[in-house]
Amino acid sequence: MLGNWLLCDLHIHTNLSDGRLPLEEVVDLYGTKGFDVISITDHILDSKTLEERQKKKEPIEAIKRDDFQNYLRLLWKEAQRAWGKYEMLLLPGAELSNNWKNYHILAIDIKEYIAPELSVERIVEHIHEHGAIAIAPHPYHKATEGKQTYIYLWNNHQKYAELFDAWEVANRDDLFNVIGLKKFNYVANSDFHKPWHIYSWKTLLRCEKNPEAIKTAIRENEAVSIYLFREEKRIKE
Repeated sequence: MLGNWLLCDLHIHTNLSDGRLPLEEVVDLYGTKGFDVISITDHILDSKTLEERQKKKEPIEAIKRDDFQNYLRLLWKEAQRAWGKYEMLLLPGAELSNNWKNYHILAIDIKEYIAPELSVERIVEHIHEHGAIAIAPHPYHKATEGKQTYIYLWNNHQKYAELFDAWEVANRDDLFNVIGLKKFNYVANSDFHKPWHIYSWKTLLRCEKNPEAIKTAIRENEAVSIYLFREEKRIKE
C-alpha cells in the first residue's frame, strides 16, 4: 500500500486466455510486488470469432461459455490464496471481446457468463445487474503498438459517455489524453499479458480494501489517481 492509497491493476490476462503466465504465477508476481487489488480479466470471445478460429484450427485463447463457471471457481480459489498469503484482493473479471463489432468491455467482479455478441447497452446492463463494474478498455489509438485497437466505444463516446463506470485513461505505456479532456471517470491498467507488462500504468484508489469499497471508489471517481509502476528496470522478454 502507498500510504492511504491502494495499488490496483484491473486488466490482467493469464494463459487461460492469451496471457503467457499461469494464473498462480500471475498472482504470485503481483503479490510479491506489493499490489493491494488485482482483477483477472481473461477474454470471452464472440461466437463468430470462436467459429472462425475453430474452422481455421487456430488457438481459441479465451474462456468458453461451458468453461466459465470453472474459470470463476479457479479465480475464487486463487482469491483466497492471494488474501491469505499477500493480503491482496483478487476480483474475478473478464474482458468481453466482440472482435466483429470492434469493442471490448471489462467486467470487474463478474458473477455470471455474459455473451460478448450482445449490444454494448445490454452487456453493461448485465454487468450492473450482477453488481459488477463496467470499464471501457484501451479506447483510443495505442501509440506503442502503432495501431487503433477496438475503438468502436470511442467512436461512439458521446452515446456511451456515462454508460460505463470508468474508461481507461492509460493502458500499459499509453496515455489517452482524450479521456482526461472529456473528464470521464477513469482508471489506469496494464493490460497484462507478459511479465514485463507489470511495469506500466496503474490505478491508485483511496478507500477500504474490500470489493464493495473498491467498486464504489471507481464509480464515484473522486479519490482516484494514476501511477506509473517502475520498481526496477524493465526487460522485455
